[in-house]
Amino acid sequence: MIEIHNRQARYHYEILDTFEAGIVLKGTEIKSIRNGSANLNDSYAVIRNNEIFLLNMHISQYKHGNIFNHDERRTRKLLMHKREIIKLNDLVATKGYTLIPLKLYFKKNKAKILLALAKGKKTYDKRQAIKERDIAREMQKELKESFR
Repeated sequence: MIEIHNRQARYHYEILDTFEAGIVLKGTEIKSIRNGSANLNDSYAVIRNNEIFLLNMHISQYKHGNIFNHDERRTRKLLMHKREIIKLNDLVATKGYTLIPLKLYFKKNKAKILLALAKGKKTYDKRQAIKERDIAREMQKELKESFR
């Protein structure tokens, strides 16, 4: 199963809620994603005229494509219910949240994006997360050694 993750998202952002959205793609884009040639880093979603778009997602050109191959960083439309988009638009506009893609995957042969409603972390929050991760790793190591 093909899944493309945005690994840096959970480090840079505090995830508040997640939503699944369909994505409008061209044929060569689907073939490239099936080959695993996509990157979600630095991508984000915006809402314009009650429609939601994904910007800055990189999908490499399909190497067996012809002159109709796609643009690698084009703006792609996402498919969600109108009331979900309005709800997200209210949260993004009033509270200053942002929409970040966490994962690109296939569900019943349809490409789906897992969008996160996120709030940017401050530097000290990131340091705290690293500290907690190191403490947990050391506790696991000590626990493993105690069972030997």
